[in-house]
Amino acid sequence: MAGSEFVEVLVGVGSARIRDLFKRAKVNKPSVIFIDEIDALATRRQGIFKESTDQLYNAGTQERETTLNQLLIELDGFDTGKGVIFLAATNRRDLLDPALLRPGRFDRKVCFSS
Repeated sequence: MAGSEFVEVLVGVGSARIRDLFKRAKVNKPSVIFIDEIDALATRRQGIFKESTDQLYNAGTQERETTLNQLLIELDGFDTGKGVIFLAATNRRDLLDPALLRPGRFDRKVCFSS
């Protein structure tokens, strides 16, 4: 799946998709979850807005952040010994939220150069 497939304007849709994806992977193990362009849903969080003039932007940002939070919850305590492997790819590692890169969430980083 591509990271952008998780994020919608309606709050809650992305996090529900993440929960469903991990649930299906656990039921159908052994399995591999691969998210391409993970930076689309795991961009560094912005925090609370001081001025909320652009409601559409705020709703979109809130949806992306709740989706990221759900992904982090699913990755906490994630055990590859249980038959599910999680992989992700990005060419914009600099945009990723630091919480996603903490030890125990991504144990290996593979870099390719052209």
